[in-house]
Amino acid sequence: MKIAIISSCGGHLTEVRALLPKYKNYDHFYVINHFIELPVDMINKTYFITHSERDWKFFLNLYQALKILRSEKPDMLLSTGAGPIVPFALISKFLMRTKIIYIETMACVDKPSLTGRIMYYLSDHFFYQWPQLGKYFPKGKYGGLLL
Repeated sequence: MKIAIISSCGGHLTEVRALLPKYKNYDHFYVINHFIELPVDMINKTYFITHSERDWKFFLNLYQALKILRSEKPDMLLSTGAGPIVPFALISKFLMRTKIIYIETMACVDKPSLTGRIMYYLSDHFFYQWPQLGKYFPKGKYGGLLL
């Protein structure tokens, strides 16, 4: 199995990397939206895409997602957000039939993020980290905090 870990930099990347013990034995790669100094295990396993803030660059991200996904052919996408997962999920869902696991960020305690509201409908498995979010995501699963 090959896993694509799609993430924004910062807290989202920290959260998804908390799951590293679960996916480290699988073939995996990362896609992030900003150049950062990479931890050793991410070197030569990371794609950098254009940072988009709900603007025209979203369409550039769709193209980048298509290129990366066609090249890598992952079996699954994994993300805790934010924006970069949406173009990857759209390409995966409608063109490649790749399974998508989305975990709503722990930063959203009382109400869902915009990405979470979108990914609730695009993901195959949706998890949230705070029990009070269950009213927004009735088909999702409460998984507790990652960190």
